[in-house]
This record gives sequence, C-alpha cells and structure tokens, in this order.
Amino acid sequence: MGFDARPQDLVMTLLGAYLVPHDRPVWSGGLVALLSEFGFSNGAARAALARMVRRGRLDRLRQGRLVSYRPTPGTVALLEEGDRRIFSLGREPHRAYSWTVLWHAIPEERRLERGRLARRLRFLGFGSVGDGMWISPHDREREVVGLVRELRVAEDAGVMLGRPAAALDFRALVSRAWDLDALDGRYRAFHREFAPYQKSSGVDDRESFLLRTRLVHAFRRFPALDPELPDDLVRAPRHRAEAVALFHRLYDALAPAAQRHFEAATTPP
Repeated sequence: MGFDARPQDLVMTLLGAYLVPHDRPVWSGGLVALLSEFGFSNGAARAALARMVRRGRLDRLRQGRLVSYRPTPGTVALLEEGDRRIFSLGREPHRAYSWTVLWHAIPEERRLERGRLARRLRFLGFGSVGDGMWISPHDREREVVGLVRELRVAEDAGVMLGRPAAALDFRALVSRAWDLDALDGRYRAFHREFAPYQKSSGVDDRESFLLRTRLVHAFRRFPALDPELPDDLVRAPRHRAEAVALFHRLYDALAPAAQRHFEAATTPP
C-alpha cells in the first residue's frame, strides 16, 4: 500500500489530527518514531523537523536531555484554518454573495513570498486566472488581508470583494481557474481507496493510527482543489458527497484507537 507524502507535510497532518490543543509540545523521539512507521528513516525524520524549525513552523525546546517541538503561533493558525476548511468542506449548500479577488505584482526577487502566497491561496480554495490574479467564490477578506500582511507583501497586493455580472457567462472563467473534471475524479478515487475499510473490524491501535493518518492526509488536499462553487453556477462534483461522508465516518470511528497510539508513541520514557 503506497503512501505519497513528504515528511514535513506528514508532520503537519499529525499535528493537525492528534495534537490537541495544537500549541502543546510534543516529544521529538515520538514524532521520529511515528514518521518511521510510514517508511521514513530516523535521519530523514530529524532533518524534516530541523527544516521546520528553520522555516518557523516549529520551536525546539530542551529540558535536560529531553527535546520537544511545539508549533509556532503561525503554525497553530495554519492548523486551525486547516480544521475549518477540512471539516466544513462539502457540508452545506453554497450560494456566493461575495467573491474575493486578489491581485498582486510581487517582484521576482521576492519569489519565496510569491510561492508561499500561492500555496496559502490554493489552500483557501482560490483559483488562478492569470499572472498575479486569484479568485474565490467566498468572502475571504479577513484571511487574505491577514496573509498579505503576514508575508509583508501588502504594498504589492490588492484585495477586492464583489459579484460576477449576471449578464455574462462566468463559467468560462471558472474553468480556467479550477479543473473540476479532475477534482471529481479525485473524489471518486478517494472513495474507492477508503470505502473497503468501513467494514473492517478488530483493527488494533497502530493499524487504526496508520489508516486514519492516511485518510486525513489524503482528504486534506481537497480544500486546495475544491473551491465549493455556488450551486446555482456550477453543479457540485458528483462524487464529493460520498467522499465527504466516508471521511467523517472513518475519521470518527478510528479516532479513539488512533489517538491512543499517538499518545503512547509521544509520551517520553
């Protein structure tokens, strides 16, 4: 059974799914051991954690010989935003009363900030319709204004709220911003992969942890792919509802056993 993940991304999945509250420290040896269960060597796991410290994602704490990591405030905010996007996805019908448009002209010498902005906008469900132009069928003013300030690119960016002109066909622009056919295929593939586990019984704590982590890691990609377009503009992806329902069923059913395994692994000896 393959598992496509980078160790840093998997750490974020673990922190989001199991570290409650998100700002508490977690033992480094436990994180390394958990990453090894997904095939990463101790060296690769420790290198990933060190990179996350350098990137400002984690703080490294030492108490005697015990080393722990704690998510930074910025990471906590990302995890909380991730929770909102993941657990609200596809749960309610949507009609867009305000669209958000972000335009930027961030200079090439600041391509690191450009890349970070693009990744965060995609996670918020934005689609790109041209160089430096992003749209979302939601009111994302608070999130986007906070993001451009955090990245210190406010002088090179603008944010507007509005609605598409009713007299024009907006669907052509939508098709440029998001690949909806591919999205539906991804929902179908997700359901096909995880549906067989609904009838599994007698799964121990470790197996529950591995399965639930794979489930969350696969599903957390959807907020970046699915803009949740207004129902009166574009039909919802055909396989979204069954994928969302399956995710919530398995996520809840596996939670107690998976959490026990996480806590046992991250409790220092």
